[in-house]
Amino acid sequence: MTISVTSTAFEAGQPIPKKYSGEGQDLSPPLAWSNVPQGAKEIALICDDPDAPAGTWVHWVLYKIPADVTGLPEGLPREKILKVPAGAAQGINSFSKDNLGYRGPLPQPGHGPHQYHFKVFALDKPVSVPPGVDKKTLLAEIREHVLARGEMVGTYER
Repeated sequence: MTISVTSTAFEAGQPIPKKYSGEGQDLSPPLAWSNVPQGAKEIALICDDPDAPAGTWVHWVLYKIPADVTGLPEGLPREKILKVPAGAAQGINSFSKDNLGYRGPLPQPGHGPHQYHFKVFALDKPVSVPPGVDKKTLLAEIREHVLARGEMVGTYER
């Protein structure tokens, strides 16, 4: 089963608007998903850029999203635990070891277009790691518990 991931801010495969980038307001984009299987207990989300020169760059780690939530509003705060969606936890991104939440595209100028993968995972059990973990830790936690996944890719170039 594949989860459908969309955004009202940009179409799949198309450029991410500047306001969602490190050059703009650096807001997290609005996202929506559907086709989450019955039995899902939680949702997790990872956004990363595999085109970064130093290797895959993590822009967002978000988990403990209640299974009945079908999307995220624009501009989530950079806090460990969110009020919306209630109880969701954010992990660290690649910008620094203390940097939580979404950080938008900011590829090197002239490096060409980068792809930003917004991946959504439906999980068969609640995530037990605390807020503030990195992508590697989250993926190890959920590895055996993914019921379905979906992905939307946007691009950005400077």
